[in-house]
Amino acid sequence: MTVHVACLCAAWCRTCESYQQVFEAACAELPQTDLHVRWIDVEDEADLIGDLDIETFPTLLIADDTHVRFAGPLTPQPQTLRRVLRAHLADATPAKVGNDYRALADRLRSPR
Repeated sequence: MTVHVACLCAAWCRTCESYQQVFEAACAELPQTDLHVRWIDVEDEADLIGDLDIETFPTLLIADDTHVRFAGPLTPQPQTLRRVLRAHLADATPAKVGNDYRALADRLRSPR
């Protein structure tokens, strides 16, 4: 099963600027072999984001082949990110999310 992990940020956000390295390092530690990791600038990739309105950065999306496992903002601490990643990679329970997050997950699953 493929799992998609996307961090939604903005280039102008100072928190995101320093968080990108934290995100990439935490994802590199993951044991998952079929893992697709994306750093998404919400302004540069507005077509991908669609109608989803991100109000808090960073926002994380974890989705598998069929549903969204997690979607929401995180505090920018490395240990929080690692804990959320491990928990939602191990647990395939669908999260209760809005249609905009489900639509983004569908676009991430689609080949470009």
